[in-house]
This record gives sequence, structure tokens and C-alpha cells, in this order.
Amino acid sequence: MTSPLVLSLDAMGGDHAPQAVVDGAALFFKGRKRQVRLLLHGDEAQLKPLVDAHKGLSALCEIRHTDSEVDMSAKPSEAVRRSRGSSMWNAVEAIRSGEAHVAVSAGNTGALMAISKVILRMKKGVHRPAIAASWPGPKGFTTVLDVGANVECPPAQLVEFAIMGEAFHRALHSVERPTVGLLNVGQEELKGNGVVRDADQLLRSAGLEMDYRGFVEGNDISLGTTDVVVTDGFTGNVALKTAEGTARLVAGWVREALTSSVIAKAGAALLQLGALDQLRAKMDPNSVNGGVFLGLNGIVVKSHGGTDAAGFATALRIALEMADSAFLNQIEHNLSLLAAAQEEDSETGQAALQQETA
Repeated sequence: MTSPLVLSLDAMGGDHAPQAVVDGAALFFKGRKRQVRLLLHGDEAQLKPLVDAHKGLSALCEIRHTDSEVDMSAKPSEAVRRSRGSSMWNAVEAIRSGEAHVAVSAGNTGALMAISKVILRMKKGVHRPAIAASWPGPKGFTTVLDVGANVECPPAQLVEFAIMGEAFHRALHSVERPTVGLLNVGQEELKGNGVVRDADQLLRSAGLEMDYRGFVEGNDISLGTTDVVVTDGFTGNVALKTAEGTARLVAGWVREALTSSVIAKAGAALLQLGALDQLRAKMDPNSVNGGVFLGLNGIVVKSHGGTDAAGFATALRIALEMADSAFLNQIEHNLSLLAAAQEEDSETGQAALQQETA
């Protein structure tokens, strides 16, 4: 029998915690055959009644009491100094101690990132973690990273993101050889700033075992032109929030159109049986809720802070899929190739400098 997989939850993190966290856990377990246990870190007085309200949930959860939590407005440095023993800190600490396989939180993103780096440390060859998100498209999903962890990125860091994003996409979406593109303002070689152009050259020359396709543009994300799209956290976060807002806007227009008259309402009632429900599911941001922190010595999943129960259940599903994958091991080979390429470039540069000064 397969041993239970353990997910460690910051039950107090998020705008609607702990209600959304517990209700999301109950939704997550519906119809699930895989053995999973949850560690709920938070105020037991608040959590126990919520857990008991769902039949059978208490047998699948263990409440770890703490009356401390990280404020949604706390600065990352402040959170690291003052959050030891909080629900967020304890959720991540359970990975380091070996009690859990994945940590999930809808709390303060910057604080969660800083705490995760302090507790789990970075994987060798990775300088900063990135947040990867799954973006719905006509052929399935596109992985986009970074979507908020790093506002500015040097070229080598974008290459690290490409390596981690490829491994993430392979693990989560079962694509054997994901295609990778670098987000730019155009596909021509001379387009974009120096950082993007230098990252493109490094990706082409580093000898990585990767199907790199060069530059892609913003519309290529939704079109699914490549499986993975790499960009800095500022651009990625703006793009992600824009897409979510557009999805909600279009969904509102569809709802308005289908309730504008008696005939429209009758047609909507018929569509509810199939097509409309499918459209709503595709356009619902909750269906892809859950960004994964890549580059850590462990797996941490960040849910949207304002998510509801359905969205948090999706984050738990993503956490389960990541825990069952081997993506942490898959990135190491290409990281070693990147390190070798950078070392070779450094040695070549030093030799050239010595020749010039001789």
C-alpha cells in the first residue's frame, strides 16, 4: 500500500482564512483515492469547529496549534525576524523536518518566499527562486515564470528560470520535451533590451538539453506557442493579473448577454447542461490557482490570497501532483551544464584579458 503523502498548510494565511482553507481541503478530498494527510497549522479554537463541520475530514487532518500568523501586509524582512512559530513558518518548517512533502499557503507572498528561502535554502546552482503559474490555452496549459518573485533579473537568472520551468512543465503537465520561449516585445533578434538579448544568446550557447524556440510575444502565452514562457517577475505578474481580469470581464459579459431577455435566459438554461459550464470552467481563474516556488530544496505552493474554497482545493491538487513528481531532480543536469558554460565563458574572458595585457 502506498504511504500517505503529507501536505502542510498555513491554515491562517489568506484573505478568507481559515474558512476557505478548511472548506478547500474538504473539496480536495472529494472522490480522491490517493492517500493524503494534511497538517493544519493555526489557531485550534478556530480550526477545530470548521474541520468538524465536514464529515470525515478530522480523520484526514492534524491540527498543529499556534496563535501566531503572518500579516498580509508584513514586509519580507520583518516576517523572517518575527514569524518563527507562526502558521506560515511552521507549515514550511514541516518540509525541512521531513514531516511533510509540500507546504501550501495563501498568505503574504513576499513573506512566504523569504521564509521558504531561510528554512529550505536554495538548490545548488539557483540564485533566486521563481514563481511558476499554469496558463490555460487551446492545447492545454502554458507554464509562465516568473510571475512575481523577482522584479529585475540578470540574463543568467532567466536561463535558470528556463531550466526550472521546463522541469516543472514536464512534471505537472506530462510533456516529455517541453518547448521553451523567452518573452520579448518581438521575435526579431534585435528586439528587446540587453538583458533579454543576452539571455537568448546564453540559452543558445550553453549546450542545454532543452527545446529552446527563441523569442515569443505576449499573445503567444495564451496561444500556447511554446509550453514554457520565461520572463522577469514584474512583467510576468502584470501579464498574469491582466489575464485574470480579462477572464472575469469576459465572463461578466457572457453572463449579462445570457440574462438580457426571456429568450436569452431560456437559451442559457439549455446551455447550462454542457457548453456553458465548460466555458465557465475554462475562464475561472480558480481552475489554475496555485503558483509553485521553483529553486528551493523543497516544494512550496502559493495560492492567491483572495482565493475561495474551490481555488484553494486547486492549489492542493497542484501540490499533490508536484509531490508525486521528480522535478526537483530533473533540473539538476541542465543546471550543471549551465554552470559549466558560465565557467568556460569566464575562463575564456580571463585568457583574452591576459593576452590584451601581455
